[in-house]
Amino acid sequence: MSGSHYIVTGGQGGQTQGADAPNRREINDLVKDIIPFSLYIQALTRMFDDSQSDIISHFGIGGIHGLPFKEWDGAGGNNPVSGSDWSGYCTHGSMLFPTWHRPYVALYETCSRYCGPYQVDKDTWNTAAQNLRAPYWDWATNSVPPAEVISLQSVNIITFDGSTISVTNPLFQYTFHPIDPSFPDPYSNWQTTLRHADSTSAGATTNVQDLTDTLRSSQGDITSSTYNLLSQVHTWPAFSNHTPGDGGSASNSLEAIHDGIHVDVGGTGDMSDPSVAAFDPIFFLHHANVDRMLSLWAAVNPGVWVASGLAEGGTWTISGNATIDSNTSLTPFWATQTEFWASSGTTTTAALRYTYPEFNNLDMSNTSLVQQAIANYIEQQYGGGGLQPTDKGLGPIIPPRLGPGSVIPHGPFIPPLNRRPDVSSLAQPAADGAPLHVAKGASPAAATASAVSPVADAARNPSASQGSHPRTAESGGPGRGGPSVAYDWTVRIHVKKYELRKSFTVLIFVGPVPDEPSQWRKASSYVGSHSTFVNGSAVQCANCRAQADVVTEGFVHLNRALGGLSSYEPQVVSPYLRENLHWRVQAVDRSAISLDRLPSLEVTVASTTLTRPPGSIFPVPGEQVYHHHITHGRQGGARHAQA
Repeated sequence: MSGSHYIVTGGQGGQTQGADAPNRREINDLVKDIIPFSLYIQALTRMFDDSQSDIISHFGIGGIHGLPFKEWDGAGGNNPVSGSDWSGYCTHGSMLFPTWHRPYVALYETCSRYCGPYQVDKDTWNTAAQNLRAPYWDWATNSVPPAEVISLQSVNIITFDGSTISVTNPLFQYTFHPIDPSFPDPYSNWQTTLRHADSTSAGATTNVQDLTDTLRSSQGDITSSTYNLLSQVHTWPAFSNHTPGDGGSASNSLEAIHDGIHVDVGGTGDMSDPSVAAFDPIFFLHHANVDRMLSLWAAVNPGVWVASGLAEGGTWTISGNATIDSNTSLTPFWATQTEFWASSGTTTTAALRYTYPEFNNLDMSNTSLVQQAIANYIEQQYGGGGLQPTDKGLGPIIPPRLGPGSVIPHGPFIPPLNRRPDVSSLAQPAADGAPLHVAKGASPAAATASAVSPVADAARNPSASQGSHPRTAESGGPGRGGPSVAYDWTVRIHVKKYELRKSFTVLIFVGPVPDEPSQWRKASSYVGSHSTFVNGSAVQCANCRAQADVVTEGFVHLNRALGGLSSYEPQVVSPYLRENLHWRVQAVDRSAISLDRLPSLEVTVASTTLTRPPGSIFPVPGEQVYHHHITHGRQGGARHAQA
């Protein structure tokens, strides 16, 4: 490497039929395909075994994100630039969050492709190696990864001579060799990365059951947040990062969803702390899906890309008060020997030699066709989560009324089916004014009975829909003219990110809250949460001191918890939430945090009207009203009774 930089080119070679470059594959699919899975496991093992001083070892690449806080491959000087409050290269809280991680995952992808000296069926193995790309974990469909990622400490693979052997599973954890001297407690005690560590001592292990329970409890929140992000957010500031002031969006940003995944996976372990998160092998599965979300969102928002904004604290090479835009260098990722990648060069994944299956067989030059196909895919894969308005031909849905003081038994969320349709078949407009939603409970036979795509078929036959829909407002419904109107109810959470100088989570409930914090996530009243993703080292966390007043924003969508009300109109929902909405704050070790320690916390309820005008791709948000009186007067509630 002496005298030259490592150029991030993406994987070279390979082909996926109907795509501009080979597909990245969902991890649940990859683990079932023994040849590419064997290649992937061996590639990771080699990266894990490489010297930690090698910049393209697993440790070397993981260290770009945070610790050991040093220069990588000649990008910047020996110390962070003046005015920077964060000593890693990652761009959290800024407009560059989604695009910075694109070449980062591509760098790891380039280095995790391997084809050893196979002695049998060489052509098959060589072809598989050429096609191998970094897998992604679609947490919006399956919030619990496969056992090969979270519980199996060894896996079976095919080796060079064609025999099947059991090897140490590199996806379960990374073993440091040695523990880096820059690591603070408790990471300085742990020889491996851990998830939901059962102690802070050297003998700590991953608590797989706690990890699994936490992720399973988050499925409904993750899916509804993802759907709302992809269907309701249309500006780059609102999409890209968790900093407030995005123009009034009532949906989570990509970064806010990302933060929650980090904290849910990490618990007391590495993934909850940005300074060490990238050493956990699941980091790159997570961020490959973050990148996939960027691709899906960009497809349904053509022409919208990185906006100009402040660096929000800065990085190793970007001053905290700098203005950043699509031409800002995405350091430390070299595009040539003299220039870094910039967001303007990452508008298509093909530039880095990978694609996602949702785009197969689409004419990528036909923007409107791609937009319609991906919108239909989003509706089919993630839609439902309590957002879509009831079709006006059905009229209002009026469930049984509840008695005074009753709590809606909304129960556990049923995750969407793990469907991967041929998206090219979805590039058809729906009937004017008809919803595009495909019911989660519809039978496969019913979905394929029509000659048209499943999504378009659902639009023509809305009575087949079995999802949880908002109730139509009085202004909508049959015979009243115009599209039906629905309400999307959300909780907005504002809190100072560094107030506790460590990661924490604000949990939202509709109904009684258990006394025992360990039971909060398991309660039927639990709806969702918002997490802060914070460097836990007070000594090295300059951010915690210099950015003490930085506020992070998150949303929890409530409609899934309101399905038993007579309507979703404010006069019905408002008094119900006034009585039944609650919130708690929890540390990563699942202990309760007193609200006295978070004076900045503000929980506010908002409603947004939604319509489905003829020709619209998604429900269209209308008036947004904050109902401050619902939480005003309670600790951590709205500051004022009125807007």
